[in-house]
Amino acid sequence: MRLDKLLTHAGVVSRREAGRAVRAGRVTVDGVCVRAADVQVEPAKNSVCFDGVPVEYREHLYLMLNKPAGYISATEDGRGPVVLELLPPALQGRGLFPCGRLDRDTVGLMILTDDGDAAHRRLSPKHHAEKEYAFACERPLEGLDRLEQGIELADGYRTLPCKIRQTGERSGVITLTEGKYHQIKRMFAAVGNHIVFLERIRFAGISLDPALERGEWRTLTGEEQALFCKK
Repeated sequence: MRLDKLLTHAGVVSRREAGRAVRAGRVTVDGVCVRAADVQVEPAKNSVCFDGVPVEYREHLYLMLNKPAGYISATEDGRGPVVLELLPPALQGRGLFPCGRLDRDTVGLMILTDDGDAAHRRLSPKHHAEKEYAFACERPLEGLDRLEQGIELADGYRTLPCKIRQTGERSGVITLTEGKYHQIKRMFAAVGNHIVFLERIRFAGISLDPALERGEWRTLTGEEQALFCKK
């Protein structure tokens, strides 16, 4: 692997910045300063340091993001800012993408990764990955038993059974295993109500880190990564 590619893949700097950093003498390989960005290195064998700090290479990245409202769950979109713009430039060029989608005004847990196989498994209907959302409605909650049993939406689609725990007169937590377009909003519309707040708080066994502010991110822990990548 080229040295500049390794630095970019590790999220240290962008590809362009990597070349400049190497030429400036900021990178060492096995303790030796290297000034050619195309030098071949083996992550498993060579020790690479950037400004004296060891570079940790990972084949894939798995990030947890606390998505704020107003951002689109995509890698690029001409209609507004996308979630990748919340990451530093070095990671924006890594090939990361959101695992699943949240509506523009829905907030909370989102996993960003470059592992297509793992993302496909978590989103595949046959794996029944649970998704949990905190919600608030415009009017007092009614018809929750109908929603839990599965309800027919305006377009004729009948939802799968789900679980709902009421936390207030107009609020609760809903757990479901499918993710149709605007599904939760459409479900509550089917019983005459309107969602005014929606936050994903758990996905595939991974809970939103309460220490993350809106717009903040971190890498998944080893336990969280195992949950995300399990087959």
